[in-house]
Amino acid sequence: MKLHYSKILLFSLPLNILVSSSYANNKNKAYIKSHTASTTSRVLIEYDLYESNYDNDPFMKSVKENFHRQTSQRFEEYDERMITQRQKFKEQRDKDIQKIILKDKMDKSLAEKVEKVCLMCGCGLGGVAASVGIIGAIAVNEFKKAALLAATQDAIAEGAVAGKAAGDIMGVSELIKGINTEFGASTLVGKELGSIFNASNYTNETFISGYIEAEYKLLSCESLNAGTGAHQSFCSLVMQKTLVEGHTSGEISTLEGITKSVTQLVTKAKGAAALKTSEVTTTQTTILEAAKKSAIETTCMGYQTTIIASIVAILIIAVLMFMIYLILRYRRKKKMNKKAEYTKLLNQ
Repeated sequence: MKLHYSKILLFSLPLNILVSSSYANNKNKAYIKSHTASTTSRVLIEYDLYESNYDNDPFMKSVKENFHRQTSQRFEEYDERMITQRQKFKEQRDKDIQKIILKDKMDKSLAEKVEKVCLMCGCGLGGVAASVGIIGAIAVNEFKKAALLAATQDAIAEGAVAGKAAGDIMGVSELIKGINTEFGASTLVGKELGSIFNASNYTNETFISGYIEAEYKLLSCESLNAGTGAHQSFCSLVMQKTLVEGHTSGEISTLEGITKSVTQLVTKAKGAAALKTSEVTTTQTTILEAAKKSAIETTCMGYQTTIIASIVAILIIAVLMFMIYLILRYRRKKKMNKKAEYTKLLNQ
């Protein structure tokens, strides 16, 4: 509410009107003074009741001036208080506005930073997904090639080992069979042939010949009573090896005959061993290579599945980041549009 000095300072005018009205209503009535003045002080009712105008009265002038002065002083104090309050309100309003502006800037800056981070993350993750897809596929392919080459080499080596073992077994078996056929012996010096000959000595002609000669001497085949049965058969077969057609004396030494026959047996055993080695090596190499390749294919398939799953997960995260960026951008623009509308309305 605004107060005007003119309305307050003209307080004397209604007072004069009130006094004049009272005089007009009472001037035609009989008035009998019922008492005499008991005071000597000058009071408005006693002395100036019927005065129509107090403008020339020094006391009234003093009263009005005092009233005007006090009223003016009070209004000045009121104005000063109002100015102080307005200044406080203005300062508080400015502080609130500054806080709102600062908060708005911080929110805007934070929103922009979040938007940029989401956009950068989305773009970065998209690039990572592409890189993982390309580099991962190349890496898995190169790993597969190297693994297949190594698997082939390992299969060949393992097949050769398996073939060698099988060939040795075949060679020993062929040698024992030949000794049984050529010499009619299943044991030598009281030992089974299988316990004497193995993969390390079945091609040693001197070793084999020595055992046969020892058996020959053990049975005393050169005497007239060489024994009977199997022993006699062994002795006669060994003696037949010493008879050579075209020789000057008609026969060779026992060791030479045994060695000659053993050489033929060893040659047959080596041939059988080589054939078996080649066969088993080829078969085992094929089997081992197929098994190793299957294992490598399975492993690489697992790697590819892992890479694909990683790419899908990265792409999903990238899409979510991009969607968050779009949502935040839409909300920020909507908020800015509302603020612009409010500002426009306030300015109007």
